[in-house]
Parts: sequence; C-alpha cells; structure tokens
Amino acid sequence: MIIEELQEKYAAGERNFTDLNLFETNLSGINLSGANLSGVNLSVANLSGANLTDSNLSKAQLNITRLNGAHLSGANLNGADLNVANLVLVNLKKAQLVAAKLIRAELIRAELSEANLSLADFKWSNSH
Repeated sequence: MIIEELQEKYAAGERNFTDLNLFETNLSGINLSGANLSGVNLSVANLSGANLTDSNLSKAQLNITRLNGAHLSGANLNGADLNVANLVLVNLKKAQLVAAKLIRAELIRAELSEANLSLADFKWSNSH
C-alpha cells in the first residue's frame, strides 16, 4: 500500500490497517490517530512528528524506526518491537507498553507519565 492510498483510506474513515508491510516508508508528519496498526511492519520507517495518538500498534515491528517528536499518547504498543528505535521527544503519556521490547532505544526527553511499562524490556536503552 502506498502512502497516498493509506492517507485516502484514512480520510475516508477507514481505521483498520493491520498487518501491512510499511518497511522503510516515509510517514513523517502523518496523522493516523486512532488507527489499528497492529502487526504492521514499520521497521526502518520514518514516523517523525507523526500523530499516532490512541492508535493500536500492538505487536508492530518498529525496529530502527524514527519516531522522534511523534505523538503516541494513549497508544497501545503492547508486545511491539522498538529495538534501536529513536523515541527522542516522543509523547508516550498513558501509552501501553506491556512486554514491549525497547532494546537500545533512544528515549531522551520522552514523555512517559502514566505509561504502563509492565514487563517492558529496556536493555541498554538510553534515557534522560
């Protein structure tokens, strides 16, 4: 699915985009708030500044993904792989990260208040 098609479907009210392969896709600044993106492969994608508020990214592949400045407040990231992801200045307020993998992720100045980080794996993550 190309970016324009994704945006058109979203604008038309569709919110279910499960199991897509968006590997290496540039989605910077996109608005997909409230979308169901569970199981989506967003590895090596650029989601800088994207609005993913209240979206479902459970079990999504976000390895080496650029999420700097993204809005993920209230997002479901349960079981997501965020290995080596860039989460600098990302808003994860009230996000669910149960059993998420954040190995070597950059979490500098990330907003994590009220986020559920139960069983999250933060090995070698960089956070300040």
